[in-house]
Amino acid sequence: MTIFPRKLRLSSTLLRRLQQKVTAVNSINTCRSFTTTEGHRPTIVHKRSLDILHDPWFNKGTAFSMTERDRLNLRGLLPPTVMSSEQQIDRFMADLKRLQINARDGPSDPNALAKWRILNRLHDRNETMYYKVLIENIEEYAPVVYTPTVGQVCQNYSGLFRRPRGMYFSSEDRGEMMSMVYNWPSDQVDMIVVTDGSRILGLGDLGVQGIGIAIGKLDLYVAAAGINPQRVLPVMIDVGTNNEKLLQDPLYLGLQQHRLEGDEYLAVIDEFMNAVFTRWPNIIVQFEDFQSKWAFKLLQRYRNNYRMFNDDVQGTAGVAIAGLLGAVRAQGRPMIDFPKMKIVVAGAGSAGIGVLNSARKTMARMLGNTEIAFESARSQFWVVDANGLITEARDNIDPEARPFARKVNEADRQGLKEGASLVEVVRQVKPDVLLGLSAVGGLFSKEVLEALKDSTSTRPAIFPMSNPTTNAECTPGEAYSIIGDNIIFASGSPFQNVDLGDGRIGHCNQGNNMYLFPGIGLGTLLSGSRIISDGMLQAAAECLAAYMTEEEVLNGIIYPPISRIRDITKEVATAVIKEAVEEDLAEGYREMDSRELRKLNQEEIANYVEDNMWNPEYPTLIYKED
Repeated sequence: MTIFPRKLRLSSTLLRRLQQKVTAVNSINTCRSFTTTEGHRPTIVHKRSLDILHDPWFNKGTAFSMTERDRLNLRGLLPPTVMSSEQQIDRFMADLKRLQINARDGPSDPNALAKWRILNRLHDRNETMYYKVLIENIEEYAPVVYTPTVGQVCQNYSGLFRRPRGMYFSSEDRGEMMSMVYNWPSDQVDMIVVTDGSRILGLGDLGVQGIGIAIGKLDLYVAAAGINPQRVLPVMIDVGTNNEKLLQDPLYLGLQQHRLEGDEYLAVIDEFMNAVFTRWPNIIVQFEDFQSKWAFKLLQRYRNNYRMFNDDVQGTAGVAIAGLLGAVRAQGRPMIDFPKMKIVVAGAGSAGIGVLNSARKTMARMLGNTEIAFESARSQFWVVDANGLITEARDNIDPEARPFARKVNEADRQGLKEGASLVEVVRQVKPDVLLGLSAVGGLFSKEVLEALKDSTSTRPAIFPMSNPTTNAECTPGEAYSIIGDNIIFASGSPFQNVDLGDGRIGHCNQGNNMYLFPGIGLGTLLSGSRIISDGMLQAAAECLAAYMTEEEVLNGIIYPPISRIRDITKEVATAVIKEAVEEDLAEGYREMDSRELRKLNQEEIANYVEDNMWNPEYPTLIYKED
């Protein structure tokens, strides 16, 4: 056997290694096109859902493909349109240029929107501090996170979108919603505000951009009602849009198709409701800014089976009723005189009809709650829409407005015909109240206000309630200067008080839904009521109406200052719980079961409410390994 020197064997090994390296280098030159470069290598992540969206290293925002969204449990956490990185850059640059133009040419992009941006950045960084700032400065910042600024936010949301907040269910997700709802990381959600973007404030169809209104409403649920921010969920249901401008906008984040209608539309909403109540059986869902034709239909479809309400129909009605009862008190009369008031309503959409239905029920209850009382109450209202006074002579009356159509002989006796103009109606009826829910800015013209001067009331009330500010039917300055000092004024959006001279002030009350919906939601949650009944809503409205002192209402102040919103909400929630117990609807909440609830007096219920209101304080954090 030949024995090779050890040195020679090592050289052979080294030679083989050198040959392998040379081969590898040559193969790189021939196979380079098949090699993945550093920026395109797949990345293994140990995060899913919101965790990955909140991580700046891995977040792609709207550029996540649908495959990735399904793989990473992101379906529903982003608007439905998948954008390229080029489109994302275009969207950012368009927003940046708009800011540059505004900075150069003056504040066409208002100061309020700049405040919203700053607050939104704080919300993204530190949620506890965000709500602490909001609560302590609620009078200044409520108009920024809610009306009127939220309207501008929704109009510009595709450009403002940075970090996803809430969930998006679209018509493209049919059949997937039951699994999608589990992409939301929280096992406990108390409150959802949902919109389909079809009628945002008075701004019309804003499609997927309408999610801004759901986010704003839930900010107020946290600030006013103390709902834990980790247990709220804003939701957009994207079924398309009929806004042609959005359909042609390549940077629009929603589905670029016309809205679904009929049974297809209902199937999407049904699937959504089934999904969220399956995962969170005790959740409360507030419907927000659905167009009138769906608002009533969906309310009737779900209200007896789910804990839900429609704020435009029921919340607006409650705030208006509180204002109307306050106007009676401001005239030095008892609230029981409410059924004697003559009310002209401009607007027959979901908000207008909601107010009419609620006001009629309130009057009927004060008159004994009989069929005769209910019919008698109907005759106190004159409803004017875009086509004028609604009478039974009109063809194709909206079914929801039909109960308030004036009988032809009634109208004739007052010198009015079908389709009579608003100014004609005001002139002939001489109403105690002129209520605007038309979303038509300036509708209460000088002629209309002049006609109201002949009101038979000693102190007529004028309520231009449409939002945002640009849609208000008139301003307080116009009302006070034309009608005179002795009026009650309340608007939907905030206005400054009017200086009447000689130290006198014309008070500009804001009939804001935020006085009621946080308390309705909180009271429903803490009572554990199976549904939200008409009685609970009525109790909320009457509580708000009684909140002001006699001295305040006689001075023309019928709504409290926003600075007292947490106390107002506590009182409203207490009234809602009390009514739920009396109607035997309450099932209790956590350790407070229905039997314990029934034992509590009013003061104890108020303490129970206050004890369950979240406050923005930093908790102690403790780390524990899995």
